Order: sequence, then C-alpha cells, then structure tokens
Amino acid sequence: MTARIAAPAQRTGPGWIAHWDPEDRTFWKDTGRRLARRNLWASIASEHIGFSIWSLWSVLVLFMVPEHGFSTTPEQKFLLLSVVTLVGALLRVPYTLAVPLFGGRDWTIASTALLIVPTTAAFFLIQNPNTPFWLMLALAATAGLGGGNFSSSMANINSYFPEREKGWALGLNAGGGNIGVATVQLVGLAVIALFTTSAGYLVPLFYAPLILLAAWWALRSMNNLTNVKSDIRGQLSAIGDRHFWTMSVLYIGTFGSFIGTGFAFGLLLQSQFGLAPFTSAGIAVLGPVIGSLIRPVGGRLADSLGGARVTLWVFIAMAVCAGVLLLAVQGSRLTLFVAAFAVMFTLTGLGNGSTYKMIPSIHAAKAQDAIAAGQPREQALEHTKRTASSMLGLIGAVGALGGAGINVTFRESFAATGSTAPAFAAFGVFYLVCAAITYLVYLRRPTPSPTTEVAT
Repeated sequence: MTARIAAPAQRTGPGWIAHWDPEDRTFWKDTGRRLARRNLWASIASEHIGFSIWSLWSVLVLFMVPEHGFSTTPEQKFLLLSVVTLVGALLRVPYTLAVPLFGGRDWTIASTALLIVPTTAAFFLIQNPNTPFWLMLALAATAGLGGGNFSSSMANINSYFPEREKGWALGLNAGGGNIGVATVQLVGLAVIALFTTSAGYLVPLFYAPLILLAAWWALRSMNNLTNVKSDIRGQLSAIGDRHFWTMSVLYIGTFGSFIGTGFAFGLLLQSQFGLAPFTSAGIAVLGPVIGSLIRPVGGRLADSLGGARVTLWVFIAMAVCAGVLLLAVQGSRLTLFVAAFAVMFTLTGLGNGSTYKMIPSIHAAKAQDAIAAGQPREQALEHTKRTASSMLGLIGAVGALGGAGINVTFRESFAATGSTAPAFAAFGVFYLVCAAITYLVYLRRPTPSPTTEVAT
C-alpha cells in the first residue's frame, strides 16, 4: 500500500497526502515510516528554534547588568521571564487549532517565519538599556511566539505515528525542541566568553539565519494530512473530558517545572548565590540539556512500563528533590543546590515523556471501547486521533502556564524574603498533590477497565 499524494478538491496542492493509516502495518512498513520520520526531523528542527527563541530572554537577562547601563532589579527580571512564559503558554491554544485548519506543513512554515519578530525586537532592546521597562516587557513578550510552536508540532506529529511508537516519536519531537532551551544558553555562554557581556545583541543575531533555514527545511520535507480536519468545536470539546483536567495538572508539574526552572536557573544562580553572568550561564546550561535529552527515555519507559507508573515515581522523587533544594538555599550550599537541580531536571524530563505518552494511550483505549460497542473502526480511530492530538496541544498550553507560575512564585518569594526557599517548599507540596492524583486516578482502580490498562 502506498501514500496517495492526490487530495480531495478542498485540500490539494504541494505536500498534501490524502491517505494515511499508520496503524496498518503494511502501509507503515512500505510507505508510512519513511514519510513520518522525514516530517519528524523537520518538525524537531522547527520546534528547536521555537524553544530557543522562547528562551531567549532567560539568557539576555544575564547581560542586563549595571555596568552596561541596566537598572533592572531581580524582581523585574523574574517578571519579564514570567510574561514571556505566559504569552507562550496562551499561544499554544490557537497554535494547536491551526494544524488542522492550515495543515501541519504550512503552519510550521508560517509559525517558524514569525520568529523573526521577537528576534528583531531582542536585537534592538538589548542594545538600549534606557528603554522603559513597560516597553521592554511588551516587546520581549513577543518571544512567546516560540512557545506556541510546541503544541502545533506535537499535535501534528501525533497524527503521523502508530500508537505503538507514539511514546518514542513524541519524546524525540519534544526532547529535540526542549533542548533549544539549552542551546540558546550555550550561545549566550559563547558570546560572554568571546565578547563579554557587552555583546548580548549577538545572541538574537545568531538565530536569524537559523529561523530561515528551519522554515526552508519544513517547506522541503514536510506534508499536510487531509484526514486531519478542522473541527474547532470538536477539538475544544476535549476540555470537557475529565482526563483533560487531570493530565493538565500533571503536565503543569512536569513541563511547567522544566520550562519555569529552565528559564530561571541562571537568574537564580546570579540572584540567590551572587555568581557572575559567565559562571551562571555555564552552570545553567546543564539543566535543560539533561532534561531535554532524557525526555525520550521517559517516553520509552512509558511505552514499556506504563505512563502512570513512571509519572507517579517521578513526582515522588521531585517532591524529595524540592526538599533538598530548600535545604540548599537555607544553608547557602551552592554545590548541593546545583546537584539537586541536575536531578530535578532529569526527573522533569522523564515526567514530560511519561505524561505525554499517557494522553494518546487513554484515548486509544477509548477507541477500542467504541469499536467493541459497534462503532466502525475507521471512524473510531479518526475521532480518537483528532481528540488526542487536540488534547496534546491544549494540555501543552496549560502545562506551560506552570512555567509562568514558577517564575511568579520565585519573584514573590524573592521580593518578600530575599530568598527562594519558600518557593521550593510550595513546589514540594504541589508535587505530592500530583503524585496523589496520578495514583488515585490512573493506578488505584478496584476493577481494571480497558482505559486503565492502556494508560498505566
């Protein structure tokens, strides 16, 4: 069986594929795997650049030092990071809905090209320390465009792979994107090392050609699927599913922690421990690298052990880690602080992979229930794929709000006490709540149902 590139009249043109059934093993072996992987690699490149631009200000705040004319306080810097994270989170909703409306390939090209806007804004802002803070906040917020790319990318790639390979594929896609947080910090570190903190404008300048390259790659290598159709009402109906809310809370705990602390780590080292920008950047880059690289492993573990089981143990370990970070801050123990953060990033990476695997698994089980009840197989699978893709994107949006919450909590904690210790205490309590939700909703069942068996 081969893919037919001809599409229905309303959806024709370069890159459109009319027939796509990855669950058909013959189709997958003959045609599907090759095309899916080609789309995956281009998607990873685009999402990687998106995350880098979204994370741009986590690096640029390290260049905003008094010797270069900046009078920005630590509280203002945390607020700036919070706003950038918030905008990226909110944009994930329309970005998710855009994939079936415009096609995964076409939207990837457009959303990647849009990243020129925040890159240009950052280039000029970092050279003008006298810019009013409100204007800096507004223009820096455009970096949130990069945050939206994650949801559209994940929703798109979810449609390409069979259920048995989604954990690994989604983990690769997300991990390749997430590591953009570390890449931009490496770029910032290199700029500081070579040109000192006076050359912050070189960081956004470095990304301008990469944005164009990623858009070109998407143009050359990606496809649109005609069976991924626009149904905004149907997509938003996922919000009425109780699994949407429980999984959103869990993803706030995993991804919210990853992106929030990934943005704040360097600033925490600078503000809490008084480290120089170069040292802060050099240490801070390690966290996102660890969390990003380990994410596919979380998806793979979820494929074999069950998403809920992996997620439960991740949250328990994260709660313990938050306690260690609390002690490290109170005792001003930098080595313990950095080591505990390395463990925390590892856990968030594993949890990101395992929670995202749970989402399509839950809906795949629902499809099997519908088929057993007499619904046609193709109809049930198409509905499930559409709902799961939508939920992946929408949950990604809610989870990113956790990143904004992390930075707001750091800001308020620092402003009130001059320390981030209260923030880590609050995070530890929240992780225990997430562990309880995971156990009660997805593991402790008196009578296993098909949904439970797949989700766990």
